[in-house]
Amino acid sequence: MEQALSTFVRSIFVDNMIFAYYLGMCSFLAVSKNVKTATGLGIAVTFILVCTLPINYMLENYVLKEGALSWLGPQFADVNLSFLAFILFIAIIAAFTQLVEMVVEKFSPSLYASLGIFLPLIAVNCAILGGSLFMQQKAFPNVGVATVYGLGSGLGWMLAIVGMAAIREKLAYSDIPKPLRGLGISFIITGLMGMAFMCFSGLKI
Repeated sequence: MEQALSTFVRSIFVDNMIFAYYLGMCSFLAVSKNVKTATGLGIAVTFILVCTLPINYMLENYVLKEGALSWLGPQFADVNLSFLAFILFIAIIAAFTQLVEMVVEKFSPSLYASLGIFLPLIAVNCAILGGSLFMQQKAFPNVGVATVYGLGSGLGWMLAIVGMAAIREKLAYSDIPKPLRGLGISFIITGLMGMAFMCFSGLKI
């Protein structure tokens, strides 16, 4: 329980996908113009991370890595399928992205229209693939901790994009120098928010 709580808090504030690793920046900068749209995309990213990380964890530990197939018999103890990790991880992510896209299109056409191309591009969002690759590196003890990490990473990404969207909405009423308008001031704010999140780097639970 303690490890799960620590993983959850660290994945939101310390190992934030945007402010610690700058993953998923394309959709982060493109969609963070409106709080409602940013929230919708944040929820979609969180949902996909929560669904795909435990599946990819089980694939990694029971199918792909060296010795993972030993449960089939001693003759499979030396089999190493880790070279298939990228393909299978992306296939799982793409399948859930397609599911989310169909659900959003059916139940919230306005959100679907506002997200545009960035909803299907969740399949290649490096924050989501990064979650699965970090899961490999961190070697979580069980699927529960991996799921908690996916939830925390998604909420951290959503916190970042919603916060950025709220700031950019306020910037519409600000007198910004012309050369910095648009992406220029957005990059500066992202860097400042990243520096602010560095305050959590010494956080211990």
